[in-house]
Amino acid sequence: MTAPGDDEKPLFQREGSESADLASRLAEEIGTRFGRRDETPFFISARDAEGALLCGANGVTHWRWLYVRHFWVAPDARAQGLGRALMAEVERLARERGCLGLYLDSFDEGAARFYERLGFARCGRIENFPQGAARIFLAKRI
Repeated sequence: MTAPGDDEKPLFQREGSESADLASRLAEEIGTRFGRRDETPFFISARDAEGALLCGANGVTHWRWLYVRHFWVAPDARAQGLGRALMAEVERLARERGCLGLYLDSFDEGAARFYERLGFARCGRIENFPQGAARIFLAKRI
């Protein structure tokens, strides 16, 4: 494939099966600069005596940081210390994996304040994402 000339426009496609190829090429380029990403997933949860999910967290570790993709506590189990205990377990896992810190995001201001009480600091914000709210990014070095 040749680059388009001054009077030619690139032919873009909005569909295709090359997504994995694209990700692989980008990973190779980034890996050359920063080292392999080595994503290792995690899932931590707690259940009640009947087996119902009380809380859980999942995400990945990469480049010596742990990303909390999802963090949830059942509504009737909130404000009882379960979220704090779950995050302590997540942080313990981060330390076991040799991480430098943890990061996460939330759409909920109350949740952001909860994470701040656990030592996280705000490091970014996107307004109106979703509409009428904000996406709040937080990080904590360990």
